[in-house]
Amino acid sequence: RCCGLALLLAVLLWAPWQELHGAPLTELSGDQDFQLFLQRNLEFTRKIRGDVAALQRVVCDTLQLCKEDELLLVRQELDIAQAPLEQCHRRTFQAETCFSQIRAGLRIYGGSLATIQALLPGHAGLVETLQLDMANLSSNIQQQMEDLGLATVTYPPENQDPVPTFSSHFHHQVGGFFILANFQRFLETAYRALRHLTSL
Repeated sequence: RCCGLALLLAVLLWAPWQELHGAPLTELSGDQDFQLFLQRNLEFTRKIRGDVAALQRVVCDTLQLCKEDELLLVRQELDIAQAPLEQCHRRTFQAETCFSQIRAGLRIYGGSLATIQALLPGHAGLVETLQLDMANLSSNIQQQMEDLGLATVTYPPENQDPVPTFSSHFHHQVGGFFILANFQRFLETAYRALRHLTSL
């Protein structure tokens, strides 16, 4: 089972980087450490999805914002970031860039959660737990990428990204709704990508 990792390391040592960029990780399909990483972080991603769903239920119950199709017109007036994950879809899957996009997206949504915390001050503890879990998931992925010899980006510990601003309280509420909806879709794609790697 160690052969997959040994083979990948041999390729990393001898192949030009240009040829490696986005190389599939089929060599690791039987590596126990890599499979353990995937299983552990599939569980982690599932937990984060559950916490986001809990916040979505709070927004629905307390703000009466439940249905996305009823809010699409308002959404057009808002500047809500949507993190790309096109490299994590099955047809275009590239492990290195997919991992990088997951980490970049976790950073974007981690910053946006300050909007949710301001909107739902009574649930600040859940938001803080969610932010901590997101930071840990990003750290796990970075560590795994480094272990595989893949290129990584090191982010500063303090979030430097601007928090979304809104022109009215209602726009703030709708913005919070869409931040959570976008984040949930992002997590579903990230989860499918990690699960896809377990089946290679």
